[in-house]
Amino acid sequence: MAKSLGVLAFVVPGLLLVATGFRWRGRAIGPWSAERAARAERRSRARQLLRSADMAIAAARREAGRGEPVIVTVDDVLDVALRHYGRAHLTRDEAAEALRRRYEAAGCRADCVTDAFGQGATRP
Repeated sequence: MAKSLGVLAFVVPGLLLVATGFRWRGRAIGPWSAERAARAERRSRARQLLRSADMAIAAARREAGRGEPVIVTVDDVLDVALRHYGRAHLTRDEAAEALRRRYEAAGCRADCVTDAFGQGATRP
């Protein structure tokens, strides 16, 4: 009798988990707060945009020949963001801002050329 209660104690919760899995069919449960979800999306978007600018700079450096200037455009950043992250609704100004920030952080003044400074901001 005690053994059957022990087995039952493991079987019933397992069946409940299986039933719950069938109910939600593997879908992730959304966040509880819409504000929290929006903040997380903004952080993710900004982080992915900066990573896209880094990847565009790195790709341009790989493509440039020895002694040639590295040419990185805002369109390169937009293309990387679309290919890697599916970010189709980025504006050129957002991509230009990210490229300007990463351009300065990566020390690109010595060997890079970009059109990001002509997009809504002046070169410092």
